[in-house]
Amino acid sequence: MADFSDIIDQVQMKEHMQNALLTDKVSHAYIISGESGSGKEFIARVFAKALLCEHRYENNGMIESCNECPSCKKALSGNHPDIIILTHEKPGSIGVDDIRYGIRDDVVIRPYESNRKIYIIPEGEKMTPAAQNALLKTLEEPPSYIVIIILTNNLNAFLPTIISRCIVLPMKPAKDDSIKKYLMENCHVVDYKAMLCASFARGNVGKALDLASNEKFDNLKNGTIEIVSKLKTLEIHDMMDRVHEILAPDEGSEKTSKKGIDIAALEDFMDVLIFLFRDMLVFKATENEDHLIFSDKISYIRSVTEKCSYTQIDQMIHDLEKAKNRINSNVNIDLALELMLLAVKENL
Repeated sequence: MADFSDIIDQVQMKEHMQNALLTDKVSHAYIISGESGSGKEFIARVFAKALLCEHRYENNGMIESCNECPSCKKALSGNHPDIIILTHEKPGSIGVDDIRYGIRDDVVIRPYESNRKIYIIPEGEKMTPAAQNALLKTLEEPPSYIVIIILTNNLNAFLPTIISRCIVLPMKPAKDDSIKKYLMENCHVVDYKAMLCASFARGNVGKALDLASNEKFDNLKNGTIEIVSKLKTLEIHDMMDRVHEILAPDEGSEKTSKKGIDIAALEDFMDVLIFLFRDMLVFKATENEDHLIFSDKISYIRSVTEKCSYTQIDQMIHDLEKAKNRINSNVNIDLALELMLLAVKENL
């Protein structure tokens, strides 16, 4: 379903929307700002559905839409005539004609079935300055019945005049425990994998959901840990061949290095290593596997902690973080990875 109770965390945003529903003081324009995958469009659709619901009710102190009235059913099916999702011809930009025909010329037509007409603009940061100025004319003199919800991953892309006429609602990173609980209860993800996905998502619910069903990530995780477990017996060229194999781009890769490394996979590769050795440090100190991210790798973690000291494990974490900083500083990726693996090999 798509209700406020399904939104993970985002307490302040939900409070603002709930207050608007309770008092019927709804702004003509909102900007929901947050990184890709954080759930901006989901929240916008929940709010839009609730605004148009014919029989809202209170559930556990929260106003929800009924999901049974004709308006809710149309909203859930994506066919409500008074909820308009703006589309644009060019994938890389939203032009002045998109705004003119999709919104400015359309707002003069009153709602078809409801008392409000809601426009949702995904990827709002793609609006050109001319498109923003076209939208500004509507924001300056909006009809009483319209609500415009702009979604963006870059608030800095907007003209100050646009921002000043909108209520800005920033997405906050969701808590790891909240994401883990959602994955386990709603997606039937096993405990250790839910914890792993939540940790890697860094508060991004969309990324956690993707990781939970992503076979490529599982292969990367297992391949990375396999490299570490064999470091002592591998020559440097064998190490790097295996690294390149794991980090090879595929059709879905958005950005690659000059040496053919998938940059997003490289970030996950580094995080796997850092989280793995942090698990080792935690287990070395507590001998408790309950809070380990890689609890499914406990046998290997235990074997390393039995032969390595705190100082050695701490030094390996330092070497990994140093390599990550080097990579983020745009140094030679292969060189940074080679130096890192050799440094870790010395202490294992």
